[in-house]
Amino acid sequence: MIPVTTYKGKHVALFGLGGSGLATARALMAGGADLIAFDDNPDQVAAAKSEGIPIGDFREGGLHFFAALVLAPGVPLTHPKPHWSVELAKAAQVPVIGDIELFCSERRALAPKSRFVAITGTNGKSTTTALISHVLASCGHNAQMGGNIGTAILSLDPPDQTTVHVVECSSYQIDLTPGLNPSVGVLLNLTPDHLDRHGSMDTYAAIKERLVASSDTAVIGMDDHYSAGIAAFLTAKGHKVVRISTTGKLEDGVYLDDGRLVRAQKGKMGKSVETVADLSGARALRGVHNAQNAAAAFAACNALGLTMGEIQAGFDSFPGLAHRMEPVGHAGRVAFVNDSKATNADAAAMALSSFERIYWIAGGLAKEGGIAPLAKFFPKIAKAYLIGEAAPHFAATLGDLVPYEISGTIAAAVEHAARDAARDDHDEEGEGPVVLLSPACASFDQFANFEKRGDAFRAAVAALGDVQPAMEAM
Repeated sequence: MIPVTTYKGKHVALFGLGGSGLATARALMAGGADLIAFDDNPDQVAAAKSEGIPIGDFREGGLHFFAALVLAPGVPLTHPKPHWSVELAKAAQVPVIGDIELFCSERRALAPKSRFVAITGTNGKSTTTALISHVLASCGHNAQMGGNIGTAILSLDPPDQTTVHVVECSSYQIDLTPGLNPSVGVLLNLTPDHLDRHGSMDTYAAIKERLVASSDTAVIGMDDHYSAGIAAFLTAKGHKVVRISTTGKLEDGVYLDDGRLVRAQKGKMGKSVETVADLSGARALRGVHNAQNAAAAFAACNALGLTMGEIQAGFDSFPGLAHRMEPVGHAGRVAFVNDSKATNADAAAMALSSFERIYWIAGGLAKEGGIAPLAKFFPKIAKAYLIGEAAPHFAATLGDLVPYEISGTIAAAVEHAARDAARDDHDEEGEGPVVLLSPACASFDQFANFEKRGDAFRAAVAALGDVQPAMEAM
């Protein structure tokens, strides 16, 4: 835990008593703040009260004389309209902040030069956060990973000179962190997202820009025009910017070239170009989207002083994130990959683009548009195994273009796909067939969440009996 000593003796209001809210309340109390907390959910209020967190409804006395309102990131700050607690704070001219701002205030007080990597982007930020943390840890560094990836930031170890905090930041969290000042800030990409909470794409991009604009070193993706514009703007202001790309060569930066990461640098002696990492042996980093994550991770870790060899070793041993193109195992030439996190067609496209001979398990609770946008990947699919409510609809889309069966359940789909893939005699140079769970659907027709669905896939693969676990196979 990081006790929030910078608010010792001050009146602090906290709204939102979910997981991160409870962690924040404990950290504020441990640091000596005079806390009052609340939530619109009576069950969460009762749970907090049961562990001794002071509870009170701010509407009864307002927020005058409070030092801050600490808001959970899921609570509306501006759109579609500010939450009532935010309106109270505005009326009392009280700053509205989040738990990452509390971390930043403690870092400035305890160890302002401690290493702090912050990662954001519309897509890929969780994998990049986990990859950076893994590379650091594999080299013996005390890497503390948290933020939007799941562990509340104030549950981590306090900042000091031996610790590296690697923190995933959503746009909601950045919006609540005016003092964000990482050693390395990473902006992977920007596409329209969360516009119901931010009002417009320009506002969303401006919020994301804050993370890299306040960093000592900014690592920025160049493969969308919003991010490229931010890189140009910061460079013009004299900011240290490292550019990354997976779509073309850069004059100065890190880019993907035939499965390798290449760094081009301009110096007084001219331009130098060198290979800095080979992704061919990193099974958990397949696909162009993961190459972007790897390029960002290389740039961030290199900025922190890690060598190319250390970073390469970390890439090769990275196990991936659970349920995100997660290698589960191998049976002979057949690989099994769990991409249960792919809950829509755009997400499934990343996995389908990464393999050449696919036995595809898809279906669940269908999203708008179904799988029609994935038609360009149909030639890669040897056969589809359809599950859940979407099965008849997906079958109609596949039609005569892709062989399919309606398997119904994941257990049946895995059994049948494994059998068919084992018989596959298609000669694909360099790799065998893959049994891929990438549902392009929500899970709620059969499972509580995508994690449970991915667990069911893992269990079904294990039940086959002759599968070598992925990391052993590597």
